[in-house]
Amino acid sequence: MNNDTVKLPFYARLALILLSVVLVVAILISASNIFIPLVFGLLISILLFPLSRLLENKLHMGRATAAMLCVLAFVSVMAGFIYFLAGQIINFSSDLPKLRKRFEEMFTDLQHWFSYKFHVTTREQTDYINKSVNGFMGTVGHSLSNIFVSVTGMLLLTIFILIFTFFMLYHRKHLMKFVLYLFSEQNRPKVSEVVMETKNMINAYVLGLVIEMVVVGIVNSTMFLIMGVPYALLLGVMAAVLNIIPYLGIYTSIVICMLVTVANNSGSMALEVGVGLFIVHLLDSNVLFPRIIGGRVKMNPFITILAVIIGEFVWGVPGMFLFIPLAGIIKLVCERVEGLEAWALLIGIEEGEEKKPVKKIKIKAK
Repeated sequence: MNNDTVKLPFYARLALILLSVVLVVAILISASNIFIPLVFGLLISILLFPLSRLLENKLHMGRATAAMLCVLAFVSVMAGFIYFLAGQIINFSSDLPKLRKRFEEMFTDLQHWFSYKFHVTTREQTDYINKSVNGFMGTVGHSLSNIFVSVTGMLLLTIFILIFTFFMLYHRKHLMKFVLYLFSEQNRPKVSEVVMETKNMINAYVLGLVIEMVVVGIVNSTMFLIMGVPYALLLGVMAAVLNIIPYLGIYTSIVICMLVTVANNSGSMALEVGVGLFIVHLLDSNVLFPRIIGGRVKMNPFITILAVIIGEFVWGVPGMFLFIPLAGIIKLVCERVEGLEAWALLIGIEEGEEKKPVKKIKIKAK
């Protein structure tokens, strides 16, 4: 260690760390319109990298052509998925009047039960609900005025994600050189190793999530079809998509599926739907998820939930998806940088559950 290096006291280092964390979070929030498409583009480009390399090496395509074909293939798959969902939603919307009537009947029964149990007349309940609805509708009316802006923003976000994906695939070697040149020459082989392991981890995680979502969607839809649940395909796919949000998505999907089922059938079938989804979730968490993803992102449940909550706070709904792989990247880097092992220990699983030894390397920035 250099003799000129000054070691700050603990409270000074803690203050600097907290200040850095606050500054990073503030930058992520204020520049979310830049970072969200960048991170999405990074994940998608890593997912498409094997296909791009295959097109370049086996079919001898240029890098630009291969990257463009990869992006077009991704757009085609997403368009097919959206087309399928749109068809299911259209079928669902055709039965909305019947669902509305059923919900009104259920609401009337609930009013009578509430009046009998708590001695509040139905008129008093209606007056209170009307006041709440009027205030809510005013808020909704204000929000509806911004629908065009929201849709336009979503389209622009999608376009930027695809543009970033293309350029990350095309300039991947240039970006890799940039990362390597941030560090001293003797550390570049170690940095290259960390970058490659990070790429493999993200690729395995994202591809594993896609496979898991497809398998769970098929299982959910098949279960609903056997049970005779209306809108089985729509509810099964929706539950599978929400299931990729750790710990929170499954309960949201159970509530939505039970509400739709009870509006069309009896309460007993709604209960069966909830129990069935929970059993599928248990099988997915204990059997499917560990085998498909292969334990590449080994984080304890507390950190996983915390990452989802922080992601929602920083970037909203996209952050709930993105902060899981980001936390995995942080854990992987902390495992391999001297002095950050404690953070890797905090993020990771308990000792004894993981047999892989942690490699400690010392990386110093220029």
